[in-house]
Amino acid sequence: MIRLIVGLGNPGPEYEDTRHNAGFWWVDAAVRQLGGVLAFDRNYKGTVARINRSEGPVWLLQPMTYMNLSGQSVAPLARFFKIAPAEILVVHDELDLAPGQMKLKQGGGAAGHNGLKDILAQLGSPDFWRLRIGIGHPGARHEVANWVLRKPPLDERLAIEKCVADSVAALPQLLAGDFKSATARIHAGPQRPKPPRRPEPAAAGATAPPAPPATQEPSP
Repeated sequence: MIRLIVGLGNPGPEYEDTRHNAGFWWVDAAVRQLGGVLAFDRNYKGTVARINRSEGPVWLLQPMTYMNLSGQSVAPLARFFKIAPAEILVVHDELDLAPGQMKLKQGGGAAGHNGLKDILAQLGSPDFWRLRIGIGHPGARHEVANWVLRKPPLDERLAIEKCVADSVAALPQLLAGDFKSATARIHAGPQRPKPPRRPEPAAAGATAPPAPPATQEPSP
């Protein structure tokens, strides 16, 4: 089961609507759905919401350390409440997925993401879950830093917001540890329209129905 959900981003109004803050957007939506309130906690260098559930409390966290130091917020909270890496979900922006795409996975490397890199270093384990929200790639590596710190155009923002809404809908499965159902729901794409049905060919040896008898025209 998931006991700690972390959304990655940068603090401050100048970063609020940038691509790099997709994780913050996700946690905002999750807190609204769960009926919690985010408040700054200096012990964990971030805004934190605690949601009390019958199965035990769940924490939602937005590190306020800036992206490169995200682990300095995540690790103290996880250690204090004895939350194992496999009970942590980190939601972050993903260059290798187009806007409108998302993937759920456990483990792996940082893939160049500085927030993940610091969390890996501070936790000392790659076993946490990751929800990757696609933001697209600028096409050239030297443009990545500016790309993630820019606001996406409206069509991309709407595609990212749809991913956030669709994946937040899988919260019950994630919190319950039903990762198979959560993965199926998160990875499901839009349904394709069914093609029109073709008429079935006549069976071999079948005879066509007899033609109706010709009618005789009356003589003038």
